[in-house]
Amino acid sequence: MKLSFEERYQTGDLPWDYGTVDQNLVRVVARENIQPCKALDIGCGTGDNAIWLAQRGFGTVACDLSPTAIQLAETKAKKARKGCIFIAADFLTDEIPHAPFGFIFDRGCLHGIAGAENRRYFAEKAAGLLSKNGVWLSLIGNADEPKREIGPPQLTAAEVADAVEPCFEILTLERGFFSAKNDSPAWAWVCFMRKRSRE
Repeated sequence: MKLSFEERYQTGDLPWDYGTVDQNLVRVVARENIQPCKALDIGCGTGDNAIWLAQRGFGTVACDLSPTAIQLAETKAKKARKGCIFIAADFLTDEIPHAPFGFIFDRGCLHGIAGAENRRYFAEKAAGLLSKNGVWLSLIGNADEPKREIGPPQLTAAEVADAVEPCFEILTLERGFFSAKNDSPAWAWVCFMRKRSRE
């Protein structure tokens, strides 16, 4: 039986939880010279990436489906003495407060959305929460890698483009790896995008 995210956070069955900031986020923020701004971390889990952003001056709002994940994230943020706003919410269906954001990050959320139409809606909602010229970094399971017994859902480059291009200009789409505790991390698409201007 497939466990819900809440059940997995309650039991600690979290193969995706690296325990520290994902190095793709660190690298892209530095490479693209993303300046501190209001940021949203979608599917924040136990909060490591949100806290890292807050430590660098970003005004960070973070959401996750799992109330237990949010409680764990709040505890981590308190220990780090960094203020983040953590919200238990379903990104697709719930209102996300404090928009607009200058930067959105998600580590493995877009690829978890089943169906091309739903993924396009995810991207449309992300665009709606961004300010003009806002940017989004998404880490997505990469279908170029053979399917793993345990691993993230995988999308092709074409599926990524189909989901995001109506609302975003893809600035870079490169193959990388999810930061992981093991020596064989899952392949990722590291997709960095800018919101399209509708003017």
